[in-house]
Amino acid sequence: MSLFKKLVLPAVTVLCAAALALSFSGCGRVACGIDSSVSGLPKRFAKDEEKIVVFAEGRTDGFWASDGWHNGQMFNCTWSRNNAVIEGGVMNMSVTKGADGAYYGAEYRSSSYFGYGFYAVSMKAADCSGVISSMFTYTGNPWDEIDIEILGKNMGQVQFNYYTNGEGGHEYLYNLGFDASEDFHEYAFDWQKDSITWYVDGTPIYRATENIPSHPQQIMANVWNCIGHDEWSGKFDESSLPATAQYEWIAYSAA
Repeated sequence: MSLFKKLVLPAVTVLCAAALALSFSGCGRVACGIDSSVSGLPKRFAKDEEKIVVFAEGRTDGFWASDGWHNGQMFNCTWSRNNAVIEGGVMNMSVTKGADGAYYGAEYRSSSYFGYGFYAVSMKAADCSGVISSMFTYTGNPWDEIDIEILGKNMGQVQFNYYTNGEGGHEYLYNLGFDASEDFHEYAFDWQKDSITWYVDGTPIYRATENIPSHPQQIMANVWNCIGHDEWSGKFDESSLPATAQYEWIAYSAA
């Protein structure tokens, strides 16, 4: 592992842990339906030519699994490349408990940074209270981030959020109408200079227009167990381990 990965990446990614201590706003902890902010917007699915990672085809250039460090604070696991395994044509990202009694999670990220555009993922969430399944974009300096997160306490909901220069508090919790752990679904967001629009299975759900992030970000996905925020993630259910989320592909198309 390079010195950059050993020292710099853990330092900047630990910032994510502090974010969720911020107060919730918007829909916050109250799940909502499709917001009026997307009224009149058309459906938008990822196109085959936009898929930059396809696990069934072995197309993973430019992405790698985090290994050997932890974010600390609310992240109660160490990242392990052994918990990010491509098998059966999908990426299997798991939270496990090791023989040493420690917890291990999985994180997968791009080496490159990407700007405004359409981002999408086909994923099946891990069904375990206290475990978060995600796809997001992130940069640590300054801290900008755009999130899609399925919280372990409720497989029927997804949370959207973003941070601009470290300022968050933009959570929008959406009722999916299905169990996110039972099948693959497409989750996406369209990041433009003046807005972010989130989608589920092609349908626009919510649009944000205030204080939008502006800096290029890495594309990331992680699966991890939360500690100290049971009201948000659900109480961690160790009896459900190993808890595995699966990913079919990741897409990006520049604006």
